[in-house]
Amino acid sequence: MPPFQPSQHPHRRWNPLLQTFVLCSPHRTQRPWQGAQESADLPPLPVYLDTCYLCPGNTRATGAHNDPYTQTFVFENDFAALKDVHVEAQDTDTHFGLFRMAPARGKCYVVCFHPHHNLTLAQMTTAPYSAESHIIPIIHTWRDMYMRITAENPFVQYIQLFENKGSAMGCSNPHPHGQIWALDYVPSEPMKVMKSMYDFSADPANEHAPGPRHPHGRPHLLLAYAHMELHAPGRPRIVTLNDDFVALVPFWAVWPFEIMVLPYKRFLGSLQDLTDAEIASLAHILGEVTCRYDNLFRTSFPYSMGIHQKPVSHAQDSLALYALFHIHFYPPLLRSATVRKFLVGFEMMAEPQRDITAESAAERLRACDTTHYLSSDART
Repeated sequence: MPPFQPSQHPHRRWNPLLQTFVLCSPHRTQRPWQGAQESADLPPLPVYLDTCYLCPGNTRATGAHNDPYTQTFVFENDFAALKDVHVEAQDTDTHFGLFRMAPARGKCYVVCFHPHHNLTLAQMTTAPYSAESHIIPIIHTWRDMYMRITAENPFVQYIQLFENKGSAMGCSNPHPHGQIWALDYVPSEPMKVMKSMYDFSADPANEHAPGPRHPHGRPHLLLAYAHMELHAPGRPRIVTLNDDFVALVPFWAVWPFEIMVLPYKRFLGSLQDLTDAEIASLAHILGEVTCRYDNLFRTSFPYSMGIHQKPVSHAQDSLALYALFHIHFYPPLLRSATVRKFLVGFEMMAEPQRDITAESAAERLRACDTTHYLSSDART
């Protein structure tokens, strides 16, 4: 019987955040591909497009006008998924819990990252751009909105910030932008993650877990995990790190080149807790991660990126106290700029599955340059 080798043999990996397994099948990378392919890169985008609903000064679909903004620009989503309407809740749990529903209230915002129609996060750390001038303002906007929404909307329980980049991830406008959804409840995924964090800290068996402690003196799931990744021989899943944050391909990653950005020196609950130095570190690592993505297949790499953090201050409970600020990147590309991963079949009916190991994905991302491939320096 041959010894088990994770780089060659099928195996399952445990996701301690969602309490689920992912099936890893590294041998499948050799299979031929005759399935769907994404379009290759389209012609370069202009700096300004007069028909873009997000460019400065333009008119949106509703007739509203954008400000002539020069850095970031925020407005309430004209086609929001939630409405700020308070309705009377009714007891619908009358059929053995099989037909439950409840009203959902909230507000949705669009955050334009920069006035330039063609400038993505991936390009914002390559000269003539810089993280200090171009990404820090975005993080300040996120933090200001987190605090403003909390102060102005007492009904809000959770604030989800995210970006869908590229048509492969359903983005309808290429102008660099993200979204903020403020909800009167904590969504399912953050709730699962918070419960896993709380359970890990409360379990006496984890008393001696390594890494920085929670302010209450207890160990923390993701801080312990980051510590162990940083001290693993060869750091096989780490892509990059700086003074405050580490970017790594999670041991349990589902998407081919999935990345998680974690603090590793101290507990951070939300954007509100970041110091100026930590904001600068976060800006640099976001720019570096997205640049490496683009350089991997020399394309504007699509992804969904989202921030997990604690519920707003007035919505704290025992679970929320252990919520750690961290960021997930879920990119769909698998083999090239045109071949993507599909979560179908076994993934939908049984459990997630991936064809390349987290270690090989991290190795390929580490090998990518941090100067964007479209810059003049990269082309010479």
